[in-house]
Amino acid sequence: MAGRVEAIFITTEAGAPMRALVEARAVAGSGLAGDRYQTGQGYYSTRPLPGGGRQLTLIEVEVLEALRGETGIDLGPSEARRNLTTRGVRLNDLVGERFTVGDVLCEGIRLCEPCHYLEELTGKAVNAPLVHRGGLRAAILTDGTIHVGDPVRPAAGHAAASPAEGRA
Repeated sequence: MAGRVEAIFITTEAGAPMRALVEARAVAGSGLAGDRYQTGQGYYSTRPLPGGGRQLTLIEVEVLEALRGETGIDLGPSEARRNLTTRGVRLNDLVGERFTVGDVLCEGIRLCEPCHYLEELTGKAVNAPLVHRGGLRAAILTDGTIHVGDPVRPAAGHAAASPAEGRA
């Protein structure tokens, strides 16, 4: 179940266009350096998620391709407003699991369901067709640099935290 990073995106503030990068610095417990959620400038920054999950967001390019094929809606990777676009890995399978993106250790926290804000920004009716396949919210557990082309794979020898340990 190894995949790869197809694209990396950040933006500095809520609603601003996403900017493509070839690499991004991952900051443990915080997010991608300079991204709106890492700096507290995201649309949902004032609404904490139980257990976290805004440090890193991922979406499968295969989902975006299926969306186009099934509905005719062309939602580009930057329009999806996720930090990483991946290929070749089922992100839903990583909920509750530890995985690596290049040399960065992450943990899948929950699905990244679509929201009405995404529809407002894009002007595209993506909520219903992206339910349960809108991506993954993850925690960043170790510092490092993520590059386009990096592998995304399960983390060998790294058990996920138990709920009693409290994920943040």
